[in-house]
Amino acid sequence: MTTTATAARLVDSHCHLVFRQFDSDLEDVVARWRQAGVVALVHACVEPSEIPAIRQLADQVPELRYAVGVHPLDTGKWAPNTEAVLREAALADPRVVAVGELGLDLYREQNLEQQLAVLLPQLDLAWELRLPVIVHCREAAVPMLEVFRRRHEQGICPPGVMHCWGGTPEEMEAFLAIGFHISFSGTVTFNKAEAIQACAQRVPADRYMVETDCPFLSPAPRRGKRNEPANVAAVAAKVAELRGEPLEAVALTSTANACRLFGLDLHTV
Repeated sequence: MTTTATAARLVDSHCHLVFRQFDSDLEDVVARWRQAGVVALVHACVEPSEIPAIRQLADQVPELRYAVGVHPLDTGKWAPNTEAVLREAALADPRVVAVGELGLDLYREQNLEQQLAVLLPQLDLAWELRLPVIVHCREAAVPMLEVFRRRHEQGICPPGVMHCWGGTPEEMEAFLAIGFHISFSGTVTFNKAEAIQACAQRVPADRYMVETDCPFLSPAPRRGKRNEPANVAAVAAKVAELRGEPLEAVALTSTANACRLFGLDLHTV
């Protein structure tokens, strides 16, 4: 892989590239993220049928690593053999660096018990495989913290990242106390995202990442348009502005944090 020289070497710690929004111009999307200095990406997984396509994409794009998991809004895709399918996929490919995205979403659905029934075995699997988790948590901080605190007390809580952070500084502090990282997406650039921006200012330097969650959540001023990995540079720039630091410092820090959590070696991607 060749990348245009740039001062900021970035990791997009959460993206979705096998979605239909990229069917027509993926090669151009790849070229743009390389031009922007994105040197590694972590592709999230929302349900098991995506895994072959993500694996095939990783064969084509050497800087791509990926997760396997079931999203809390896809609980209907969980079957009796799903945990075994995820385990087999993770063990079969060293490019699998996490389990997820998993979590809880009480904004769109209220089926908490069903979501927990899908979440808990995935947390067990991550602990078994010594993999971090990528956590989706929307309007569900209280039950999510209850799950993680219980597992933390039992000594069986995998490390992980709260992706696309959308909570308050107080909620962030609670997740940090358990050992989680915080990842900021394009939402940190939105004018009214005061709580998220406060979190970006307060999060410890060794505990944050940047992401796109593409094709969703394009940063301002492209809000509402299709997002893509190159735009992680705009996310990093906003985090740098909020923290009063140079972009290069935020890029270096967030990239180091992503590499440490996901076991990324930038010499081999």
